[in-house]
Amino acid sequence: MGVQKKSRKFAQAKRAISLRDNRLKESEKTDKKGKTGKDDVTAGSIVAFLPIQHGSGPPPYSVLVDTNFISHTIQHKLEVIPTMMDCLYAKCIPVITDCVLAELEKLGQKYRLALRVAKDPRFERIRCDHKGTYADDCLVDRVIKHRVYIVATNDRDLKRRIRKIPGAPIMSVARGKYVIERLPDAPEK
Repeated sequence: MGVQKKSRKFAQAKRAISLRDNRLKESEKTDKKGKTGKDDVTAGSIVAFLPIQHGSGPPPYSVLVDTNFISHTIQHKLEVIPTMMDCLYAKCIPVITDCVLAELEKLGQKYRLALRVAKDPRFERIRCDHKGTYADDCLVDRVIKHRVYIVATNDRDLKRRIRKIPGAPIMSVARGKYVIERLPDAPEK
C-alpha cells in the first residue's frame, strides 16, 4: 500500500454573482423586531474594488459602451449585462450615446447584430448635444465632464486617451471575459 499524493486544485472557478442573487434585488427584509431595512451587501464588497475616490460611486454603476466593445462581445459570444455583473460583482447599467449608435448604423450590414444589441431596452440612451458623430471624442468629453462612468472599450487609442483622465476606470474584453483596469495615477484623498 502506497501513500496517496495530494494534488493541488489549479483551476478553481472564481465566485460569480448569479442573476437570482438576493443582493441584486431591492427587496426589503424584516428584522426580528419587525423593522424593515434594505439589504446593502454589494456596496461594501465592490467599494473595495472601485473606491469612491475614483469617482464611480456606489452601485449601480454606469458603464459607457463603445462600438468595438459590443463587436468584441459578440465575437466572444458573451452577454453584455450578466458578464458586466460578473466582472463588477454589482448591478450595472450599460449606457450608450447617440454617436455610438450612429457609428454602428454607418458600419452597415456587418454590424447589424451589434446594432440590435445596442438598441436593447435595458441600455440607457444618452443624447449628444455636440456637432459631429465621432464616438471617441464624445465618450472622452462625457467622461471629463461627468466622472461617474466606467468606459467599456477595446480601442487602443481611446484607452490611451481615457488613461490620461484621472479616476476613470476602463473595461475591456479579454480572454473570453470582461476585464476592468484601475488607473494607477488616480488622485488619492
